[in-house]
Amino acid sequence: MVTNTAELIDSGEKRDRLGRKRTPRARQVELLEEYRWSGLTQAAFAKKAGINYTTFCSWVQVEAREQVGPVKFAQVQLPPASVLGEATQLEVRLPDGTSVRGNKPKELAVLVRALRS
Repeated sequence: MVTNTAELIDSGEKRDRLGRKRTPRARQVELLEEYRWSGLTQAAFAKKAGINYTTFCSWVQVEAREQVGPVKFAQVQLPPASVLGEATQLEVRLPDGTSVRGNKPKELAVLVRALRS
């Protein structure tokens, strides 16, 4: 006769009501720091660390939003096109660090709208 024995080991990990492991925010920050230094892709790092990929992606997104802070707008008034001239370069820098340069304000506005959608 074969007897199976099971043992329940409490690792101390907190779990939500669905049984999913909860990672404290301090540990998330540590893992995100390790990820930045690892040189790995998000998928590779999550697999190596034993974290669900989509969960890890959400941590990265939350951290990015926290670093950007509230969006600030500034209304600017450009001089008339006749004053700017064709050689004048305008630059728009988006919160994510993307820079768009050109000399035609209307075309730049269209491009910025396209990038943000």
